[in-house]
Amino acid sequence: MTTLKIRNLGQIRESDLTLGDLTVLVGPQATGKSIALQLLKLMLDAGQVQAELVRYGLDWSGKLPEFLDVYFGEGMRSIWRSQETSVEWDGQTVDLPRLAARKQRDKEESLFYIPAQRVLALRDGWPRPFTDYAPGDPFAVREFSEKLRMLMEQEFGANGDLFPQERRLKREFRELLQRHVFSDFHLKVDKSRLQKRLVLGTGQDAGILPYMVWSAGQREFVPLLLGLYWLMPPTKVSTRGYIKWVVLEELEMGLHPRAMAVVLLLVFELVTRGYRVCLSTHSPQVLDAVWALKHLRENGASADALLGIFGAPISQPMQRMAASMMEKTVKVHYFNRESGITSDISNLDPSAEGAGESGWGGLAEFSGRANEAVARAVANANREGQP
Repeated sequence: MTTLKIRNLGQIRESDLTLGDLTVLVGPQATGKSIALQLLKLMLDAGQVQAELVRYGLDWSGKLPEFLDVYFGEGMRSIWRSQETSVEWDGQTVDLPRLAARKQRDKEESLFYIPAQRVLALRDGWPRPFTDYAPGDPFAVREFSEKLRMLMEQEFGANGDLFPQERRLKREFRELLQRHVFSDFHLKVDKSRLQKRLVLGTGQDAGILPYMVWSAGQREFVPLLLGLYWLMPPTKVSTRGYIKWVVLEELEMGLHPRAMAVVLLLVFELVTRGYRVCLSTHSPQVLDAVWALKHLRENGASADALLGIFGAPISQPMQRMAASMMEKTVKVHYFNRESGITSDISNLDPSAEGAGESGWGGLAEFSGRANEAVARAVANANREGQP
């Protein structure tokens, strides 16, 4: 286990995060989940982050407030509370002002960050460069967009089908995505007035759909797909270079629950390949899956039972992936808006005393209230109908 302790940073008053093979952060908007995940990136990759900022001409003059603005985004210097703020990484205190002043140049990267704003990475169907953004836009967004641009230019940019490809993703994943995300369309690289662009089309070239007429889910998913392509190399090597961690913010954005189920299976694939994955989410479906995984494991269920939850094919590759996932450690943390204190709700016990755990970080509250309201209405109707 790896630990990240945060005190008095932005909306976070007190947060003790223990990170497993899969870690899920839940809580309302603006409670500090993104701050925690971006801070995780900084703990692992401070040198690479600073090298990229310097490469693109950003100068924070060694001062922490300016560094917070160029890294977290304009105005985020306000999250720092001077002597009140503290950060510990794996038991060691981190001196953030000193880190900002050092201007490290180490370019080795260990965490791949897929931000919630990933839809901004594509403009007219092609990834935007780092410098296309405003200087005050968050580093995570700008870096992800630049990575996709470089991947398209260097690895994926040839004309033809980008999805599906036989050597990209397991056949079972390709078929599920074809059914629940792309609706039998192919993702292609095309040219318009000599400019490359991503389009959707049929396998028979009977016409194309440019980026602006894609569904919201397709626009959200394609940048994620490109990131997954890179993280899952079509070789005997399971992971990509020095990358050990993956952050995926709000994986549910724009997706139907059936498409969400496929994305969750892809997350499990990342974990079983050896990445440590951290998610933030507002979707109860994610915690439903984590809760089911926990209880299936505790009750000695088979890998087939886990696959059945997702409506996934029962094939040997998928069985191996599911069996491996059943052995991984999963942690869930709830960010409480009122107290600013983060709590570990990994047991996901509906009968727990704390509302954060019993209500699964607020994600199950609406369903619980709806069930109670219907139960009361039915009971009242039955009483009134009695002679």
